[in-house]
Amino acid sequence: MDRHITVPYDEKTARELRSGDYVYMTGTIYTARDAAHKRMYEALEEGKELPFDIRNNVIYYMGPSPAREGRPIGSAGPTTASRMDKYTPLLLDLGLKGMIGKGKRTDAVKEAIVRNKAVYFAAVGGAGALLSKAILNSEVIAYDDLGTEAIRKLTVKDFPAIVVIDSEGNNLYETAAEAYREE
Repeated sequence: MDRHITVPYDEKTARELRSGDYVYMTGTIYTARDAAHKRMYEALEEGKELPFDIRNNVIYYMGPSPAREGRPIGSAGPTTASRMDKYTPLLLDLGLKGMIGKGKRTDAVKEAIVRNKAVYFAAVGGAGALLSKAILNSEVIAYDDLGTEAIRKLTVKDFPAIVVIDSEGNNLYETAAEAYREE
């Protein structure tokens, strides 16, 4: 099913999304990769606040290429989500409602998704130039010294993704593989 949602979104919206849905996001999402996740985790361990309010927000696991003239961002494809898995359950417990990446997630992340009624989305790897066309604005908001791994606030319009793991734990990677085996 095609779904158009506004980001950030609440638990009601998360509960309505189903594994396999095509979703087009409009609003604000944040980028963070390995190094930024490590810094956020360390900040929380030290009792400090995160550089943005994580509640109901979506993190896109992406490190962009430099923007070409007249564009807010360069190629903006997803990176492998499992590299953030050791930090993700804590962020979900703090209210994160969605993540966009590619690849499988650990059981601990899947359990945290269900526990917190969140969603894991996949963006198409190798389509970074196309995905960047849905990004209207990009602003570094934290950890500028990390370069492409800095945290960015993105304004997006109809950013395309697919629900992989929904709030009930249904996992497209598993159900699609099972359906393929049955054919």
